[in-house]
Amino acid sequence: MSEASTIIRIRDLKKVYHVGEVDVPALRGVNLDVERGEFLAVVGPSGSGKSTLFHIIGGLTPPTSGSVVVNGRDVARMSDAERTEMRKREVGFVFQKYNLLPTLTAYDNIAIARHIARGSPELDGDFRQILELLGIAHRLHHKPSALSGGEQQRVAIARALVNHPAILLADEPTGNLDSRNSEAVLTLLRDLNKRLGQTILMITHNPEAAAYADRIVHMRDGRIVEFDNLDQT
Repeated sequence: MSEASTIIRIRDLKKVYHVGEVDVPALRGVNLDVERGEFLAVVGPSGSGKSTLFHIIGGLTPPTSGSVVVNGRDVARMSDAERTEMRKREVGFVFQKYNLLPTLTAYDNIAIARHIARGSPELDGDFRQILELLGIAHRLHHKPSALSGGEQQRVAIARALVNHPAILLADEPTGNLDSRNSEAVLTLLRDLNKRLGQTILMITHNPEAAAYADRIVHMRDGRIVEFDNLDQT
């Protein structure tokens, strides 16, 4: 994997949480390279460190030590303000809970993220392709209460992509969906990756969901213990 093609490069990453007088290690020396345009799934039991890894990559929390170079910049060396700016422009987040504002339409839920990052709520023409791919272009004027769970998650994905982030981080994105909607959302993520070249990192406990990725990273006790390469051709 060449330097130019690597969008995330992690070396000897450690994170220790301080709970009272007790130190609780969450990451114990993680090393990982993610290629630009890759769809990577991170799996592991509760407490394995996968969520902490995502929070550090996304600039939500600083590491204790080690380096995390995201799109050419070391997150570990960023100030709080720089990490905030990175979250606005370079990283999109999709969570198990949709976190849509109930009083706003789907369009406004998406546009507000654009306004926060860019100062304008207008969606650019290129973004219409994403809306069509997600299958929600005809549902933009509905509020969340009028949308199904699968539609709400698609709106949340659109909101995460509205600023054309280099990386999409998805934390259990199908956790609140039934099997039919889960399959639809996972297929959409794979299409975003294959058709638009979107780099995606997804946390999941579900091996069937992980199988949609190009590669699976298995974590346990704060370490990466195994890699699986999948053939999606």
